[in-house]
Amino acid sequence: MLIIPANSASVSGYAVDNSCRFDGSSAYLRKTFSGTSTDSKKFTMSFWCKRTATGENNTFLTANIGGSASRDRFYFTAADEITFFLDNAGDGNLRTNRLFRDTSAWYHVFISIDTTQGTAANRVKLYINGTQETSFASVAYPALNYDLTGFGNNVEHTIGADDSDGGSNEYFNGYMAEAAFVDGVAHAVTDFGEFDEDSGIWKPIDVSGLTFGTNGTYLDFEDSANLGNDANGGTDWTETNIAAIDQTTDTPTNNFATWNPLDNFYAESTFQEGNLEVRGKSPGIIYSYETYNTATIGVSSGKWFWEAKLTAKDSGSPEIGIVDGGPTASTQQLRARTYGWAYKGSGSVYNNGSTVGGTFASYTTGDIIGIALNLNDNELTFYKNGAVQNSGTALSITAPGSTTSGFYFPAGGDDNAGNVTWQANFGNAPYAISSGNADGNGHGNFEYAVPSGYLALCTKNLSEVLS
Repeated sequence: MLIIPANSASVSGYAVDNSCRFDGSSAYLRKTFSGTSTDSKKFTMSFWCKRTATGENNTFLTANIGGSASRDRFYFTAADEITFFLDNAGDGNLRTNRLFRDTSAWYHVFISIDTTQGTAANRVKLYINGTQETSFASVAYPALNYDLTGFGNNVEHTIGADDSDGGSNEYFNGYMAEAAFVDGVAHAVTDFGEFDEDSGIWKPIDVSGLTFGTNGTYLDFEDSANLGNDANGGTDWTETNIAAIDQTTDTPTNNFATWNPLDNFYAESTFQEGNLEVRGKSPGIIYSYETYNTATIGVSSGKWFWEAKLTAKDSGSPEIGIVDGGPTASTQQLRARTYGWAYKGSGSVYNNGSTVGGTFASYTTGDIIGIALNLNDNELTFYKNGAVQNSGTALSITAPGSTTSGFYFPAGGDDNAGNVTWQANFGNAPYAISSGNADGNGHGNFEYAVPSGYLALCTKNLSEVLS
């Protein structure tokens, strides 16, 4: 058995190839729509997204009508609700009761507007993962035949930030895919997705054949040199602090592992780069810098490979490896865990507080450590900059079924009075790859060759191992 994050299993049918990673601090796309809206009473918005932070405002789209008190907006709130409002809530708004705090899975967030509907509740319809939201913390529907002045009109629009008085803030923190705005049509959610007949999971369908209207737009993020490209053929969006490295293959049809910000109680680490970078806390609070963080996907069978680049350290002692569960119940360092194996920067591997023997090179800032986890034979192999360690002799580890949790998770941290920064590559590195190596199924992009038979930690591979 393996853990597959909700709403992200590999399913048959249409495949989304790419997403765009937004850093949560400065990245956004912007353009001013031109001309007259196809129909100022109707529109549709559809975003697939994977959050990488909770407890903060994360904006999908804003339309700046004229100043901070006058704009249309669609976003996650700091309370982790989803909110839609027109003209600063004065002409219509919805705010969900339900909270959205899963940072391991993809959400489909969809809204359809038609102010010509006689029933007020039919004028704004919000769906999450194909299911309509009907319970709201606050709700006010726009008036009958209300003419929209923001979304879809000749005003500045921003994806990934709140646009107020020409400034930008409340940036989106995470991944977006299949970002679409349809001008003049209130689509059904089934025009953008469907429930998989085998798994029951909501999945995307091909929308490239839709008519998007005068001011419609569709971003598939397939051109790494132009991530603001409007695949609908309209004027491209202008990119700010978005580069080719922000194109990823982490998508709603193939979800990759990241570091897990929800498993961070003792570590108090900081997460960036789409949760692929984890930076330990500086000294000052006991244990806060002497533990580790884990990834979002744990496994109990199969053969898996990932890389981790040490990008910074001070007086700390970095360690990278695996563990059978998160640090939430323990303040121990990774090397001290009963079912934790840690390759330390000093050039030794520890388990349960003791060295395991063997020959391992020391490593430092800039080095890339490869981890090959073989749970068919319960073995672990480390690599430094592509060179196998311990003369190629794998370490024996406890079978997952005999551990506390029954699963092993990628893990990394520090065990000394300092802090370190690890950038993980589970197949979509946050740093430039100079060579490029996929696994045997064609998934992921690694700096060094993937050992034969090993796979990247993503849901397409997970479903293959499960089948």
